Amino acid sequence: MTDKKTDQKTYTHPSEPDFRGRIERTVQASSPDWPDAPATAGKPNVVLIVLDDTGFAHLGCYGSTIETPNIDRLAGNGLRFTGFHTTALCSSSRACLLTGRNHHAVGMRAVSNMDTGYPNMRGAVTKSAATMAEVLRDKGVSTFAAGKWHLAPMAECTAAGPFHNWPLQRGFNRYYGFLQGETDQFHPEITHDNHFVDQPKTAAEGYHVSEDIVDKSIGFIRDTVSIVPEKPFFLYLAFGAMHAPHQAPQSYLDKYRGRFDSGWDKAREEWFQRQKEMGLFPDDTQLAPRNPGVKAWDELSENERKFAARLQEAFAAMLDHTDAQIGRLVTFLEELGLMENTLFMLVSDNGASQEGGPTGVFDEMKYFNLMAEDVDKAVTRLDDIGGPQSHSNIPWGWAQAGNTPLKWYKQNTHGGGVRDPFIVHWPEGIGRPGELRGQFCHAVDIAPTIYEVMGIEAPEVVAGVPQMPMHGASILDAFKDGKAPPARPAQYFEMGGDRGLWLDGWKAVTHHARGTPFEEDKWELYHLDRDFSEYHDMAEKEPERLKQMVARWWEEAERHGVLPLDDRGAFDLFRASRRPGMPTSRSRFIYYPPVSHIVSDACPPVFRGWNMVAEIEHDGGDGALIARGSINSGYALFIRQGRLHFDYNCFHDHTSVSASEKLSSGKHEVGALIERQEDGSGKVTLTVDGKDVGETRIPQLLLLISSLGMDLGRSLSPVCEDYAPPFVYTGRITRVIFEMPNAKHEAAAGNADRAAVRAAMARQ
Repeated sequence: MTDKKTDQKTYTHPSEPDFRGRIERTVQASSPDWPDAPATAGKPNVVLIVLDDTGFAHLGCYGSTIETPNIDRLAGNGLRFTGFHTTALCSSSRACLLTGRNHHAVGMRAVSNMDTGYPNMRGAVTKSAATMAEVLRDKGVSTFAAGKWHLAPMAECTAAGPFHNWPLQRGFNRYYGFLQGETDQFHPEITHDNHFVDQPKTAAEGYHVSEDIVDKSIGFIRDTVSIVPEKPFFLYLAFGAMHAPHQAPQSYLDKYRGRFDSGWDKAREEWFQRQKEMGLFPDDTQLAPRNPGVKAWDELSENERKFAARLQEAFAAMLDHTDAQIGRLVTFLEELGLMENTLFMLVSDNGASQEGGPTGVFDEMKYFNLMAEDVDKAVTRLDDIGGPQSHSNIPWGWAQAGNTPLKWYKQNTHGGGVRDPFIVHWPEGIGRPGELRGQFCHAVDIAPTIYEVMGIEAPEVVAGVPQMPMHGASILDAFKDGKAPPARPAQYFEMGGDRGLWLDGWKAVTHHARGTPFEEDKWELYHLDRDFSEYHDMAEKEPERLKQMVARWWEEAERHGVLPLDDRGAFDLFRASRRPGMPTSRSRFIYYPPVSHIVSDACPPVFRGWNMVAEIEHDGGDGALIARGSINSGYALFIRQGRLHFDYNCFHDHTSVSASEKLSSGKHEVGALIERQEDGSGKVTLTVDGKDVGETRIPQLLLLISSLGMDLGRSLSPVCEDYAPPFVYTGRITRVIFEMPNAKHEAAAGNADRAAVRAAMARQ
């Protein structure tokens, strides 16, 4: 265009049509311009720590006798909220935390392993609900994530991607952690940014994933404050703790020996009294009765008490160890002078887990296989609990103690599932340190609060995608004023058919019996402002209020995309999520090693039997050819002392078969055919070059074999004690082929599956 005053032509630039400077033919006649400083410049740093499956009472500063001195110090110099709520499950709560929207609305009704074919359960957060990291990164904040992700469809969490739901594509500059909902703390599946990496040292060398992710978090922060100290950072640190497996270094396990021998009844009463003394709730609060299925401690057999106490010791040891890692992070921030201007928040994603069942489990995958624990057998291996050779979870009695004074657990919409610890430490932005805050708030309120702290508005468009409205509201007023009103008047709950609604201090809630009509659910009513533990059901005294609240629940359900209601169990949901186009939807799988680690949800589905063949160029050496799972459950095909071996590990019950002769050097096709039988067992035939070289029978083929995935040509997590990791094969593997049963065999196996499930449910 031409400047009328000078009659000289000025220019535009195609990449910046709205350039605010002046462009002429020469730089001498032109005027430069630079973008304004980001709106967040000079604002606080933000650290958001997420604990997993940690109940309302589990932290020392919330009443327990488990030692959490570093977390307690944060609470003592900050605020403890007693009215913080979540969704009752991990992926869904994390979706709320990171977006400020409700979980059904963003497509995360349950866990990211599932896509049921409906918009409320896609296993990924919709692009119309940007994460805090996406928003803050666009505003000039350095964004880091470490630890558990579990917000991408697990079938996408492979070396082949797609990567658009991984942390770096959802706003984080750096990531180090595990993508699955859980991992073995000694042998994790580690992802660094967009690729899989091996753990930096072995369990024998002292490795633990909680220490590793804190090391990496410190490294991320050290880099950014060294090079761009003027830039605030956001760290999202999500521990695997306290999700199963409960695993900790031996010194922490030793520390808690015998501490829980008096049982969950006495512990729950003691923790309840400690909570009262701390003023966490009104003095007239009553301790909820034992949940259905929880026996009195004195009614347990001696072995049941020994087993349950040892499981709780492992839980406590892991929490104590996690607290120490949080302490290391805090010490680092203090040494760099960053703690004063850091908004440091710690939450749990749901209440204590019910997935250990009535007795607790030596291996948590038994829960997902509908298998009852054999306690008399388990007590013969008590000293393994908490170490690499266990994948344990606590029983219902200890889980309810962790939720004191509340009822029910994770997955339920009563207080035990949705009311959780929330600690805020921010010297520059809170009232008097050590105070309590009783205001109702929810995971969806965290993102709006951080946005207000950072002085930014939630954008209407992110990366070209129009954004849905925020469902949460800032609770910043409550940071300074303990009498500030709740930020919002209402919040719905729904998880697996359990439902609830908080409205102006009241709560309507129902515990749904799976498989029964929703119209038959019995709704309860509690004046939550006066009845912290949901003890006094007011449904009969306030029928009109309850009727109005149930009607309001349906309104909220329609508004937030809760429907259709779905009460199917985990196994049925996993089956429903298998669809064309997924890595597991084929009947034939061909791999060309070396291949990056394959996560469990992308592994061949072997619960109906399978045939696997490795085409190798054998050099006479040993090593793993195919290894799926871990020392706690899985299978492996390997060469040891020159002979071919197959091992199937059903929770430490090993079925193995070996070739009688050594394998000669040269090209071979080696494998194993596993045929599922009508009774759920498996016939195993070991083969070399098409010839049978061994045969055995697996008593029971698992429905879900392991949360850990598969390696080819090595075994990073050992399946049996016949070898030590990584057990790299010294020869060459050219192809690995898996083939699944044909339709006729699948139908027969499916009948066996259903019969096994029905029998297992009857035992429970």
